[in-house]
Amino acid sequence: MNAPAHSSPSAPDPVSPSAPAPTPLRSRTVFAAAHVVADPHADTTPDGPAAVDWDATLAFRHHLWSHGLGVAEAMDTAQRGAGLDWGAAAELIRRSAAEARAVGGLLACGAGTDQLPAHGASLADVRNAYEEQLGTVEAAGARPVLMASRQLAAAATGPEDYRELYGHLLRQTARPVILHWLGEMFDPALAGYWGSAEPDTATETLLALVADHPGKVDGVKISLLDPGREVRLRRRLPRTVRCYTGDDFHYPELIAGDGHGFSHALLGVFDPLAPLAAAAVRRLDTGDTTGFRAVLDPTVALARHLFAAPTRHYKTGVVLLAWLAGHQSHFTMVGGLQSARSLPHLRRVHELADALGLFPDPERAARRMRALLTVYGADDT
Repeated sequence: MNAPAHSSPSAPDPVSPSAPAPTPLRSRTVFAAAHVVADPHADTTPDGPAAVDWDATLAFRHHLWSHGLGVAEAMDTAQRGAGLDWGAAAELIRRSAAEARAVGGLLACGAGTDQLPAHGASLADVRNAYEEQLGTVEAAGARPVLMASRQLAAAATGPEDYRELYGHLLRQTARPVILHWLGEMFDPALAGYWGSAEPDTATETLLALVADHPGKVDGVKISLLDPGREVRLRRRLPRTVRCYTGDDFHYPELIAGDGHGFSHALLGVFDPLAPLAAAAVRRLDTGDTTGFRAVLDPTVALARHLFAAPTRHYKTGVVLLAWLAGHQSHFTMVGGLQSARSLPHLRRVHELADALGLFPDPERAARRMRALLTVYGADDT
């Protein structure tokens, strides 16, 4: 299925952030999982193909690269399985890969099974779907992220099904992949991933898979919002395998690390926090852990609010912040998910971000927030 080639004629508003340092980050590998910008002029429906404003979407990737961050493309932050269909995701991967090559930007892209129906897929169907998407990512020249699969979670009967299917994929990949363990707080359909509802048993299955395929796994992205479990997992990974934190609640301490190691990062919260995240990691690059924490610790209150239950709707706040910051000209999401959070929630997002100095133009952000309040009929409250 081909993605609609929608492109809004309106370019994103000019943004004037402080000039990022030109050198790449050195001490950590850091990916920001990036959102997509919907085309607000498209005549579409929540269950129809996604209509994407390609110009604004790709401009935002350049914003992330300009700060030295990598882009994690077509992940759950981009509304995979929640408005962004596989046809649009495949086009997004191809376009982002071309832009990454043009600027030397770091790029990893999600390969999953979301072209399958929600129910009734067999293990063979899941394997074939993964192969199709891996082929798209590899043909684009990007680093693959093997995303957790709702269809695999439904079809697998136990840990061996995961080890066999993932092993089949790893044996044929052209380059090392990032494995993704996404917790059920992000997607309830992923409960019991790796073949067990018991996290310790699931961890053993994941570690066995990594051990079975030396040289095939670049890293493991763990998104369980359980820092203790992440630390225990990363201490058991082979030295050649990175642990990428996906913990949007505890990222400062996990990235800073301890005497036994540290986590790299692949985070949705770094989409809105890109300038601060890059500035913080540059302090780590000089050995200044205290300075790193001084920059990043104050952002946790915003992150915890964005990712409050139901956590899967964090994307609404992320897109709101992109609009308020001037990276796009509207607050519209594919699938209509701008309605997924309440007005009080969104007002608090603005307040917390403003307190962090996150907006290049605070007056524009305030003006846009007032406009949103007017639409809600709450402009005088």
